[in-house]
Amino acid sequence: MKLAGLAAIGAAAAIAFAAPAHADPDTDFANELHTFGIYGQKDYNAWIGKIMCKRLHNGVDHNAQDSVGFVKKQLDKDSTDAQSWQFLGTAINYYCPDQRFVYEQAAT
Repeated sequence: MKLAGLAAIGAAAAIAFAAPAHADPDTDFANELHTFGIYGQKDYNAWIGKIMCKRLHNGVDHNAQDSVGFVKKQLDKDSTDAQSWQFLGTAINYYCPDQRFVYEQAAT
């Protein structure tokens, strides 16, 4: 009986100290976009972010300005240039952090 009690305590401790499950990155991405006033369907915005990354990886967009142009065409017509840049930075953080240098080069 003592052994069963210890096992139950051990199981409870393992559950209590387990790392929390991470939310869906697309949901986190959408939530961050909302802080910039960028709304729309979560799946659509995630798709645009992933395509933007693919365009950077494949050399379709040669720099951040090219990517912002692509993003701006995909966002709501009332979106600002600042929101397009915010989308770019957020998408890079979530979907292609290896392309962060593209964003940083634009800042210099």
